[in-house]
Amino acid sequence: MKYKLLGGLATLVAMPSMADPSLWNMTPGVTEISQQVYGLHMTIFYICCAIAAVVFGVMIWALIRHRKSKGAVPAHFHESTKVEILWTVIPFLILIGMAVPATSTLIAMEDPSDADLTIQVTGSQWKWHYKYFNHEVEFYSLLSTPADQIANAEAKGENYLLEVDKPLVIPANRKVRFLLTSDDVIHSWWVPAFAVKKDANPGFINEAWTKVDEPGTYRGQCAELCGKDHGFMPVVVEVLPEAEFDQWLAEQEQASAAAAQAEQDSLAQTLTLEESMALGEQVYNGRCAACHQPNGMGLQGVFPAISGSPVATGPVDAHVDIVVHGKPGTAMQAFASQLTLKELAAVVTFQRNAWDNQTGDVVQTAEVAKALGQ
Repeated sequence: MKYKLLGGLATLVAMPSMADPSLWNMTPGVTEISQQVYGLHMTIFYICCAIAAVVFGVMIWALIRHRKSKGAVPAHFHESTKVEILWTVIPFLILIGMAVPATSTLIAMEDPSDADLTIQVTGSQWKWHYKYFNHEVEFYSLLSTPADQIANAEAKGENYLLEVDKPLVIPANRKVRFLLTSDDVIHSWWVPAFAVKKDANPGFINEAWTKVDEPGTYRGQCAELCGKDHGFMPVVVEVLPEAEFDQWLAEQEQASAAAAQAEQDSLAQTLTLEESMALGEQVYNGRCAACHQPNGMGLQGVFPAISGSPVATGPVDAHVDIVVHGKPGTAMQAFASQLTLKELAAVVTFQRNAWDNQTGDVVQTAEVAKALGQ
């Protein structure tokens, strides 16, 4: 019996080291900080294993050695100053042994100074907005998993719910500082391979940083319950070699300038109903359907219906205003910075002519620009 108990204890202690780390343990990650965190985790784990082995070993030995069937007689004693001192000093020394490496790692994790690049990360139901400081580059990153996979109409892909249309791109071998905030509720930006997990709180800015040595693609998620589509808010970071990143950044700045010019050119365009409906449906399914549902009926008591709503069938200016500026105090976001003038005009047109809202109105980009004060 004694050997079976000791053998079982040894198996429990050995299991974490024998198991696949991706299933049973943390991973070392790809940054110096993530490896420090992993090393700290394993150090504390082995200390806990040693404590468990000693405590349970002594307890099992005492149960076997002093069992009644062997004629053991209980001792009658009370306080022991030596024992009291011993079981106070030993745990104190163990805690100090844990605190020293933990403090060193935590201080390093919270030191974003001397960063080579600063990126603002803004959480928004249910997407991430990235803005590169000192560069004219910013974009939204949205889930790109096909709706058919989510609805179980086709097989799940390799990166199901962990793929986006535009990943965050950062350089290898450079320190990147993140400033995290939120437009609405509390989110949490989490990339396990970097050992970065920081809350994005509305009205506050939290800091984090990373320095990745290995180029590649790394995936994470929002780690805070942020609403009905919390599970559809992935994080994808693409780490490029330094020269490739510099080239990518220059290309993005050029694309941003071209997009700004295209916005101005769109003011002179006149969209037909067919063009607006085609583009508007695409925008609606990507940005609006998560709340208002693909059929425009919304979720009763949570998100209002668009089909037959007084907004979508009422004055055009009021409809454009709520799409552009949002509605304070509700989950309705302002889409002015998320969509182009053409996309804003098209999605309003689509909402006013889809389902039972056959108003016949075709909203033009100039009307949206007017609502934006341009």
